[in-house]
Amino acid sequence: MKYYILGGTGFIGNYLISFLLDQGAEVTALVRDESRIKARSQNLKLIKGDPMKKGTWQETLHESEIIINLVGFPVMTKWTEKNKQLILSSRVDSTNNVVEAMKHTEPRTFICANAVGYYGPRGDEQVDEQSGPGTDFLARVSVQWQESAQAAEKLGHRVIISRFPAVLGQGGGAMAKMLPVFRLGLGGKLSSGRQWFPWVHIFDLVRALHFLSLKNEIHGPVNICAPQQITNADFTRAMSKVLGRPALFRVPGLALKLIYGEVGQMLLTGQRCVPGILQKAGFEFKFPEIEMALADIAAR
Repeated sequence: MKYYILGGTGFIGNYLISFLLDQGAEVTALVRDESRIKARSQNLKLIKGDPMKKGTWQETLHESEIIINLVGFPVMTKWTEKNKQLILSSRVDSTNNVVEAMKHTEPRTFICANAVGYYGPRGDEQVDEQSGPGTDFLARVSVQWQESAQAAEKLGHRVIISRFPAVLGQGGGAMAKMLPVFRLGLGGKLSSGRQWFPWVHIFDLVRALHFLSLKNEIHGPVNICAPQQITNADFTRAMSKVLGRPALFRVPGLALKLIYGEVGQMLLTGQRCVPGILQKAGFEFKFPEIEMALADIAAR
């Protein structure tokens, strides 16, 4: 199979490219900085270009059967008006450019990243792929992002909206900032810790993307989250146990809101997600439980 990856220099992208190459796939990656691609193989082709801008790179999409868009300005940053616009435009503009290029290709599979933030704050309500969207900023971004990707369906392509939770892995993602703090014994729950914490191990995420690329009968939204539903307090206890370090601190909710603004509010809410489509399709998680996942990451 031939894959075309946008956003391949990021945390998820690097893991995904390495995994696909290990599977014997041919991979083309659209990059702005070739030095940020860790994998090197004769089966890897690098094309320089900016996914947020139209360019000659669009003419190369037809060479691949599977197109995966992972482009997105980081969400865990101060939500100034400028950064909010970057969070939205990086996702929507890159997706629009992919769909425009797909007007000139035979039917392809387009897997577009998205987020479980689509569901918005839902309290203890369990949500699956049939649940509707929320109304907060991240939910609105996710809705527009999804609508941009689904425009490819009208062109005859198979479209999968892969909704990501917090992605846990060595070298980036949610663990990059948390692991050092917990290793020092300074970790703790956020506010009450009762908010739900959807998560997935990076290896299960890239395996799921590969799995979905081969399942032609699957299309539409897919939650790529671990089956175990945990709260922030559960996560904190698991980190403390795996690292053998205390996690006695508690970050007050008011402090989070004062320091991080809207991002702080986001950290105090969550979604109780289930990976309904993946489980129905028979996908097997290698890291279905949080302690198992954290132990693997800490050992690396």
